[in-house]
Amino acid sequence: MFDKITYRNRRGELKKLVGKGVILLWGNNQSPYNYPSNAYLPFRQDSTFLYYFGLRREGLAAIIDIDNDEDLLFGDDIDIEDIVWFGKVESVADMAAATGARYGGTMSDFHKRCAEAREHKREIHILPPYRDDIRIEIFRNLAIDFDRQKDAASLSLIKAIVKMRLTKTPEEIRQIEEVAKVGHAMHTTAMRLSQPGTSEKYVAGSIEGVARALGANVSFGTIYTQHGEIMHGMPTDAPLEKGRLVLCDAGAENDEGYSSDNTRTYPVGGKMTNKQQDIYDIVLECHDKVLTLAKPGVPYRDIHFEVCRIMTDRLKQLGLMKGDTNKAVEEGAHALFFPHGLGHNMGLDVHDMENLGQVYVGFDDEIKPNLEQFGTNALRMGRKLQEGYIVTDEPGLYFIPDLINEWKQKGLHKEYICYDKVEEYLDFGGIRIEDDILITADGCRKIGDIPLLPEEIEI
Repeated sequence: MFDKITYRNRRGELKKLVGKGVILLWGNNQSPYNYPSNAYLPFRQDSTFLYYFGLRREGLAAIIDIDNDEDLLFGDDIDIEDIVWFGKVESVADMAAATGARYGGTMSDFHKRCAEAREHKREIHILPPYRDDIRIEIFRNLAIDFDRQKDAASLSLIKAIVKMRLTKTPEEIRQIEEVAKVGHAMHTTAMRLSQPGTSEKYVAGSIEGVARALGANVSFGTIYTQHGEIMHGMPTDAPLEKGRLVLCDAGAENDEGYSSDNTRTYPVGGKMTNKQQDIYDIVLECHDKVLTLAKPGVPYRDIHFEVCRIMTDRLKQLGLMKGDTNKAVEEGAHALFFPHGLGHNMGLDVHDMENLGQVYVGFDDEIKPNLEQFGTNALRMGRKLQEGYIVTDEPGLYFIPDLINEWKQKGLHKEYICYDKVEEYLDFGGIRIEDDILITADGCRKIGDIPLLPEEIEI
């Protein structure tokens, strides 16, 4: 937890940006795994609540009253039975003091304050919910039906939070740099364990254990697979096979909620084949190009399409694509091989603030998403970069048999794609390289130093 001045200043800035009314924030509750007292662990607080109050206990709610300049924390203190099983914790009043807020009372008092706000027809700001228990709370307190709650979310609140959280402060950057060290330990452990005969699940489970042993958690379910063509391929019982490429996409999350997110792809127990090296070199070139282009004022959308053009040119050299590069990218032919965006925002969430709506986080009134074109519709970050942003740089090339077969049968982009040559890669898999980058005053810098070059990752 940061100093209470940090949270008080954040809430003060939020009040200025939103302007008037009352802001209602719900913290998360425990989520039962298979019966009430067996919850998913560790508990994860809602990131917006964490950002403005810094408290990691379940069952809390807050009212930020803009008009009366009040920050109120609500929650029920635990009873003696909970103390017997889990130990004593701070009172909600003490928690409020620690975060520079005022204790507002129990959850019953919170319900009363919500009723008063409605009765006096005050402007009430809420965020789009992503958990059913919070949907129930919104219905209970504000009488907004489940199917209307997303539309009822406050656009001014969403935009204010996005504006604040996109730009990372020095103390936030330090948090991400520290958790990146855990990510480094996870990935180097995976490289060491990726030997023929070892199962995918064993490696994935081992590196998740590394995160927990170093006092962190995973920032998302570890992706570790010999089927790198599957974007989010989960580990299986399959043994690693010598010479096959394995893709490891993993990250850590610290107690404050800040995350790392990196991907490496390498051959199991040996060196890359010439074919593997050719594709790896393209992805590495694209990854490194981003580091030369990313700086304040440059739209990340433009960098994404520059990467797409590089990919297309290099795939043409290998005989996999043909035709005019600019037209091929404009029409989306490259997306057969690169069906996702170049990156996303990073911070308290591994996909920072995605619960608020990607159209507001990765885009703005100037740069809008293209939701119609395959591949481009998965671009999560397009807006102009600014100093203090942290984004991922994650180009990839994939050979997805079902997608290749479907496009060929439909005759899609046949003026740009050499399907006969592409079919030689149906068993290739995929390669992704991902790092987190901080936008600086005059450019960017990579966070962390996980091995990347072929001579570093070939084991």
